[in-house]
Amino acid sequence: MTLLVISPDYASHLLPLATLATEWRDRGERVVVATGPATAAIVESFGFERVHLQLGRGSNPGVIRAEEQVAEEDASLRGFFDATRLGMVETLSYQARERLTDLMWQPVATARAVLDVVAAVQPDQIVVDHLAFSARLALVAGGVPFADVVLGHPTALPVGDEVYGCPPEWPAAFGVGAARPVGDAGRTTDVVSNHPHAWFDSTSVVRPGSGSGAGSAPEGVAGLRELCERVDASFTAEWNAALAELAPHLPPSTSAFGEHGDLLLYNYPGELADPEREPLRPPHVWLGSAARAEPVDAEVAAWLAEGAAPAPATPFVYVSFGSFLSVRSDVLGRVAEALRRVGVRAAIALGSGDRADLGEVPADWLVREFLPQVTLLDAATAAVTHGGNNSVTEAMTAGVPVVVLPFSTAQFAGAAARARTGVGVALAPNTATVDELAEALRHVLDLPTRDPGAAGRLAGLSASLHETPGRARAHAALTGRGCPPRPSPPKTTARMASAPTDASRYRCISAALASYCGPSRTSAWWCRAKTMPSCRRGASPSRVVWARYQAASSKPQPRKRSSCPP
Repeated sequence: MTLLVISPDYASHLLPLATLATEWRDRGERVVVATGPATAAIVESFGFERVHLQLGRGSNPGVIRAEEQVAEEDASLRGFFDATRLGMVETLSYQARERLTDLMWQPVATARAVLDVVAAVQPDQIVVDHLAFSARLALVAGGVPFADVVLGHPTALPVGDEVYGCPPEWPAAFGVGAARPVGDAGRTTDVVSNHPHAWFDSTSVVRPGSGSGAGSAPEGVAGLRELCERVDASFTAEWNAALAELAPHLPPSTSAFGEHGDLLLYNYPGELADPEREPLRPPHVWLGSAARAEPVDAEVAAWLAEGAAPAPATPFVYVSFGSFLSVRSDVLGRVAEALRRVGVRAAIALGSGDRADLGEVPADWLVREFLPQVTLLDAATAAVTHGGNNSVTEAMTAGVPVVVLPFSTAQFAGAAARARTGVGVALAPNTATVDELAEALRHVLDLPTRDPGAAGRLAGLSASLHETPGRARAHAALTGRGCPPRPSPPKTTARMASAPTDASRYRCISAALASYCGPSRTSAWWCRAKTMPSCRRGASPSRVVWARYQAASSKPQPRKRSSCPP
């Protein structure tokens, strides 16, 4: 059996995908990874085959530096880093505008290259990074079934009223919405929507008219949502133009950001997902995490041994802002000062940051450009992170509470989830003071005393993630053990069976209706749907017709009716 893994040329994307693929490798099956040259060493370290596939203009072998990118990507990264210094809305707005150019890099040529790889490898199963849009476009156009792995926060696939790029949850520290007390120790969390009516809490770090960082007025969030809706429309038009060239027989998508594969895998713990949105999600499997095994690092092993003797082991905090945001060493500097005030050992992955920004580094700290994250989290008492999904899911697997300083994308929703469940504290990186950081560190270091309920939930989550690792869950899902079997072509039927998005509703309903009432009546249903009251109130035509089709298909129908289930 052959598994094909399709990944962008970024270490942070490839590492979890490769970790999932180790389940196939360890069972003696063939694994082929299609990616770019920057991550070739990572593919080799896992013992997989590699075929060349360039999915975008940028790359990241582990620590990203703008000056090492091609000119266009260099400018894009520098703009992004500058935006993170301005605030939340500015950063998300910058990222939304960049999506107009960087999500579908040479889509038709890239899609054809993907299909060439599939033809050459002849895989039995395919796993694709959800954010590899051109790769997923290719597989949709070619009618090739695949498993779609959402590596980030679940909001990377919008459901319900969500809009891609505008987080549905915000940490209270950013001042969007009303904070409310919940939990065992009176902790304050923020669980609010991205709707325009969200208002600023009187105790927020960011207040109306303050002009500070993350957006100085409630309409800043409303404006962000409007921008993201425009980007959604533009991106969908780009997707459909490429789809029309690749597969003119397929109908267009109504929202390309809502498209997904035949089997949907979330690399995220279901225990931390918003339960109110669970019924809105397509059929899926929660993988939990993709914590990887790391080779022994002699220097790190020696440092850990020093802290373990004499017993009991000295607590320490692991700090990392990931491969991109380590450039914000100004924030790392405030974190370092807070650690010194608390008086705790630290292991800091500096990445592309400036070591001078850390100030005086105590002799018992470990500071390097890169550190083995999983190894250190397994021994840490707490962690400070930017909220990247790899970092937080690996921390949850290790049972380590976190201080989250989110800068971009779904990190905000992820930070809100940590605070909502009590397994972390979320602060705004641009405005958090050293005193606030120190208090947050004290809270997570003493979580069993300050919030025993949250500590118990974290311990239970860690035990669950260890009992059934993400790689085992992924293998069971793709091989049909523990979940429905992988769908098969024809695509219009298979995608509807497992993926009721607007676009796949359109494909399947059209096929189903045409099979028993003819193309003309099918077209009439769509036209009529657009004039129905529910559509005028904002529901998409595909949802309206889907409801009508469900009602119609509950009655006796001619035998020619499509096999697509209601």
